[in-house]
Amino acid sequence: MSTDYQQAREALGMRLRELRLTAPEGRLTGSALAHRLGWPGSKISKLELGRQTATPEDLHQWAQACGRPASYEELRARLAGFESHIRSWRRQLVAGHTPVQDAHNQAQANSTVLRAWESSWIVGVLQTPDYARAVLTRSAELHQSPRDIEEAVRARMKRQELLYTDGRHYHILLWEPILRTLICPPPVLTAQLDRLTGIIGMDTVHLGIVPLTTPLKVPPGHGFWIYDDRHVVTETWHAELWLDDTDTLTLYQRTWTTLHQSAAYDTDAHHLINAARKTLPPH
Repeated sequence: MSTDYQQAREALGMRLRELRLTAPEGRLTGSALAHRLGWPGSKISKLELGRQTATPEDLHQWAQACGRPASYEELRARLAGFESHIRSWRRQLVAGHTPVQDAHNQAQANSTVLRAWESSWIVGVLQTPDYARAVLTRSAELHQSPRDIEEAVRARMKRQELLYTDGRHYHILLWEPILRTLICPPPVLTAQLDRLTGIIGMDTVHLGIVPLTTPLKVPPGHGFWIYDDRHVVTETWHAELWLDDTDTLTLYQRTWTTLHQSAAYDTDAHHLINAARKTLPPH
């Protein structure tokens, strides 16, 4: 979790405590507020200390219980401010995976130069429908989110139209182990590798593979996208981070450049993909 995010969460907690202590009918103790809300006392302290992220409903109930219903809009605005950077999967996936795909489609459509590093799976914009279906299904199982898999696959495939748009340039780095990772059935991965082979040489895509055996100057780490050097998008198991401060951008730009120096391109990338294909179990 980013320091800026935690500081914002702690600031919101301080504001919640202030509302509790200055309630119009008199100062409320934490236990009294918990009783009024029907919450465990630990939730009051976690919210006030910034150890738990409030939901909009939490904020609404808090404002009402403290006798300050008008303060809800201010609290909600504070929450929205830092949630725009840290987007938890629990909240994003309430409506399923399709809205998330649509948000990424728009972000890529609004960008001209896109750089990516991925160490876990083939990036969405290069996926086949069957591979996308497998990845999205695994994600839905993990997060126990609504199963709108087919709609989400169609949305992800729509993103690929951008690959054929003049003036847009994708610089994509993949770590070699993901060419062999069976997050999907072997025939699906075989077709996905064939798709990658066809990508090499496209005018709008510069695809590099970082070999498993090559010396690395930085650990592989997590995957990320850099959009026009304006913002970075990266994922953790619990959230998606949209980051735009200068120091963070500089760090991710330097990371991408360092990994790029270890990547294989063109014929060498072809050889790595073909080698991976030969290791797959027979259909």
